[in-house]
Amino acid sequence: MWRNYLKIAWKVLLRRKFFTFVSLFAIGFTLSVLLATTTLLDHFFGPHPPDIRSDRTLGIFWSQFKGPRSTWNGGGIGYGFLDRYARGIPGVEVFSICTAGPRPADSFINGIKVKSDLRHTDGAFWQIMSFTFLEGSPYTSQDDRMANPVAVINQRTRELFFGKEPAFGKFITVDGRRFRVVGVVPNVSRIRLMAYGDIWVPIGTAKSDGFRRELMGEYHGYFLASRIDDFPRIKDEFDSRLKRVVFPDPQQYNQLSCSLQTISEAVASRDGLGQGAGTIGLVVMIFFLMVLFMFLPVVNLVNLNISRILERCSEIGVRKAFGASSRTLIGQFVVENILLTLIGSLLGILGAILILRFITQSALIPYAQFQLNWRIFLYGLALTFFFGLFSGIYPAWRMSRLQPVQAIKGGLS
Repeated sequence: MWRNYLKIAWKVLLRRKFFTFVSLFAIGFTLSVLLATTTLLDHFFGPHPPDIRSDRTLGIFWSQFKGPRSTWNGGGIGYGFLDRYARGIPGVEVFSICTAGPRPADSFINGIKVKSDLRHTDGAFWQIMSFTFLEGSPYTSQDDRMANPVAVINQRTRELFFGKEPAFGKFITVDGRRFRVVGVVPNVSRIRLMAYGDIWVPIGTAKSDGFRRELMGEYHGYFLASRIDDFPRIKDEFDSRLKRVVFPDPQQYNQLSCSLQTISEAVASRDGLGQGAGTIGLVVMIFFLMVLFMFLPVVNLVNLNISRILERCSEIGVRKAFGASSRTLIGQFVVENILLTLIGSLLGILGAILILRFITQSALIPYAQFQLNWRIFLYGLALTFFFGLFSGIYPAWRMSRLQPVQAIKGGLS
């Protein structure tokens, strides 16, 4: 029976090629965009190397200082605050401090000026991140305390300075300072916000140590929790410590607002969902936009299916006259639609692969390597099945309720 359904479905698809083309285009285009978008979001928020522990990592990504006459908003917080109030929280496996983001740094190679993204971190940073070292190893907390002029560089920096030769143990000059290369890691995509950089050096190598006493600044604190279940306890302890902050000049600033967040919660806050919206608000917004994007193709496909079925009224009437049940007719029409959507999904997956390959090769996002993974592929198949089922059941049910004489005479009025 199912083989006959498939044969009939294939013949029906070939009967009206224009309708089939429009249907396949709507399905393929919609699925291509959704899969490509999902891959980009997964690349941003998902646990991918080197921050494969992002699901267990909280961070301080923003802060606000208020006083009687002024307000300061920062994309981070001061090293002095993190060092004094954020260390030793129960449930935190590793705590790290690093600059909020890389800053531009200049080098000269054979007289040519080269720009790199330089990031200062402590030794614990390399315990939270899981970099694969192509050469050497990370610098340590002792290197940071001793202000040893060492650096970890990425592949791109190694190629700029040393070509195809090994970089371990050699020296690079960045912003007029000389660093010995102790490690080389693969390039990290720019949208991996917690890990990205071209060159990483110890915080202790900063030109001045005044930052160590400051409450305000451009540093992030990363908290690797032993378990996700420890998040509430860690946040509560951190909030209690905020109440004990001593302000050096209360006449200037006497209130501090900041919180521990996952990277998705931080992005949700910055996108205007509010500090309390968090991951749930971001997920709801993304889901709503995806459903809205799918709605029009689904409605168009339903209309096309009704038009396609209307052409077969006489066939439906004859089959019902010979005893075909409504259940049998609904099953046949749904199988036809699922076959159509499966073909469209193959085109959609191919389109998504081409879109992601174009984005990767265009270098719109430096170092990013976008590709479908099995999780997103299975989501796409599930979405396709739902797409075909939802857009096929109503037209099939509507036509299956026709009386044989009514169907033979022309179907729906």
